Amino acid sequence: MRSRCLYRARVTLERQSLFDADALTGAAWCRAHSDVVDAWLAELWGRALEGAESAGGASPGMALAAVGGYGRSELCPHSDLDVMLVHDRRSASGEVAGVADRVWYPIWDEGLHLGHSVSTIREALSLASDDLDTATALLSARPIAGDAGLVHTLADEAQALWRKRSKRWLAQLADRVDERHATAGEVAYRMEPDLKDGRGGLRDAHSLRWADLARPVLVEDDRAGLDAAYGVLLDARVELHRVAGRSTNVLALPHQAAVASRLGMPGADELMTTLAEAGRAVAWTSDDTWRRVRARLRGGLRSRSASPAVGPGLVLRDGEVWVDPSALAHDEDGSLTLRVAAVAARHHAVIERDSLERLATAGRVASLPSPWPVAARMALIELVQAGSAAGRVIEALDQRGVWARLLPEWAPIASRRHRHLLQTVAAAAGPSLVAGVKRPDLLALGALLHGLGPEPVERVATRMGLPPADVTTLIELAEHRSLLAEVATRRDLDDVATIERVVKAIGGADQLHLLAALTEAEALAAGPAAWGPWKAGLVAQLVDRVAHVLDGGEAAALMVDAFPTGDHLALLEAGIDHVAGSGDTLTVVNDDRPGMFSRIAGVLALHGLDVLAAAAWSSEDGRALAEFRVADPMRDETPWARITRDLALVLDGRLALHARIAERVRTYGRARVGGAAVGTGPPASVTFDNSASDDATVVDVETADGVGVLYRITRALAELDLDIRSARVQTMGTHVVDAFYLRDRHGRKIVEPATLAEIERAILHGLAE
Repeated sequence: MRSRCLYRARVTLERQSLFDADALTGAAWCRAHSDVVDAWLAELWGRALEGAESAGGASPGMALAAVGGYGRSELCPHSDLDVMLVHDRRSASGEVAGVADRVWYPIWDEGLHLGHSVSTIREALSLASDDLDTATALLSARPIAGDAGLVHTLADEAQALWRKRSKRWLAQLADRVDERHATAGEVAYRMEPDLKDGRGGLRDAHSLRWADLARPVLVEDDRAGLDAAYGVLLDARVELHRVAGRSTNVLALPHQAAVASRLGMPGADELMTTLAEAGRAVAWTSDDTWRRVRARLRGGLRSRSASPAVGPGLVLRDGEVWVDPSALAHDEDGSLTLRVAAVAARHHAVIERDSLERLATAGRVASLPSPWPVAARMALIELVQAGSAAGRVIEALDQRGVWARLLPEWAPIASRRHRHLLQTVAAAAGPSLVAGVKRPDLLALGALLHGLGPEPVERVATRMGLPPADVTTLIELAEHRSLLAEVATRRDLDDVATIERVVKAIGGADQLHLLAALTEAEALAAGPAAWGPWKAGLVAQLVDRVAHVLDGGEAAALMVDAFPTGDHLALLEAGIDHVAGSGDTLTVVNDDRPGMFSRIAGVLALHGLDVLAAAAWSSEDGRALAEFRVADPMRDETPWARITRDLALVLDGRLALHARIAERVRTYGRARVGGAAVGTGPPASVTFDNSASDDATVVDVETADGVGVLYRITRALAELDLDIRSARVQTMGTHVVDAFYLRDRHGRKIVEPATLAEIERAILHGLAE
């Protein structure tokens, strides 16, 4: 017992030294960990056999094998230890059980998660013939101790059985891949990716290797790229285990910076970009391989001669565009690749893999002239106007290095932004957006290029040979891509200065409608939450008002229904207190006092409501009006009776609002989105704009989303006796972007640098409380 404890202490120290070894990371750490555990288990095996011999047992015919991830020598810090005791029938069952116990118990004592089994070769193969998990685990079986011949025999027969039943296993693997993708999301595009089970994750690479062992299914050019991407993912998973101190596959936001640091990267952004590139590579290889595998499983392909021609040297067969090798020899103007891509998108097909490789090879030695030939330019326009069908084709070209040679400006874009641009292209092809513009071709090109930036767009558009006016339009789309959304959601649309600012930036009505369509397409690409009725309505209102002015109208004439409305003024003149909530709107009339806006925001926070927009007005006789537009994320019907009751108590000084919000923060935590706490990510920022309004200073605040954020900001403003004329509040993922129109106690803009600095100090302090 004493020697066992001493040995356990030595193993613990060896493993701990690995955990503390900062210079050893990722896959190299995995291999070192596997080696340490191998040596430990080999010694445990020797001691177990000594015990068997002392009990009169015999030792031949038994072995300890590593299987699964441990069999691949990829033992992550907190992964399960998957081992198998293999024996033949000459060994007595009692002796085998005794040896197993003497090996398993020290492992449990060490606190490792043990996946263990005891079986003969025949029993293991029998189970593997019906169970996919067992079958794949045995594919990586390797000996640790004992009779190595048994383990080699098991591994060889397991692989032979795997190949023999390849059709069945390939079908099951394909189904498993689909199931994982449906639930785990994508490695490349999630803020907190699942490195193992996500689309483009480690398990996808495992599945491809298993499939390739059943039947050769991987294209030779894919193997090196797959291995490199797998190494990136494994490195990150190892360091995630070390940072988190537990077994986890989800790279959560709080761990990203630390994982990046351990891998020698400057920050989380570089880590996530690197992971996105790896995830995209694995995902594309997986999609392409399983598409071809499924085609084989369905049966033979039709003969090429029976396939319809879809262009010179091009045929369409089973959802693939095949390129005759002779077409490359006749590609005199260099437009073939784009013409093939356009044909594939038009027919919702993919480029056949050998054809894709030939195009990639040809592209390495030839490039399009500048300006492009007409055929190339028209093919690119046809491609992007195909919408969602274009995304799959462009991704294939990008993965094989073709797309970046056609559009070198595309290469610097971070992998996490690729899908957004392609989804924007898909959304921009929607019938309603196309119908709303005079130049759908420029809308499609703008959707593809707008994320590159104005200068790269100018280079691309000029090289394509577009007319100068079209080049200018695409530059303006890139330059003003966020203008309509930001102004609509963060500025007061009832302020004439807001409308005039947009008019000055927009070249004309045609450009305005193109920009409006691009704004909607980009929002739709970001997901349903990015383009709800509230945001769509604000953008539509802004576009209508700007169009009116561009058509020769006066901006002031549009403000007849501006806040406060006639009904609002009547409430003020009535001289009575008014607190009423209906639909998504809360209206409050009360005596004007410092902090009224903040108190209303605090009560709404107590009841879990999100504020979308707010406006305030003070009359000369000391009365104040406030109107809040809200969203209720928790209920179908907002409990206005309870809310207005609490608000009346707060305004009457009979509810400890600040204490109650502090209690809510303690109960629910500050964060509400993605598990990110306040302070996670970039620090809060405060900026000022004295040009956005003629009579107010606009303060923009960006910070992590959380309970009572609006209350804390407006409470800080109230302490400085500032008048909040209006506010726009927007939640974007895990952070909020709030804009406030402020005036001092005398109704003037705030321009003194010292005062602006104090406002910033007050807001940041309030957010940090």
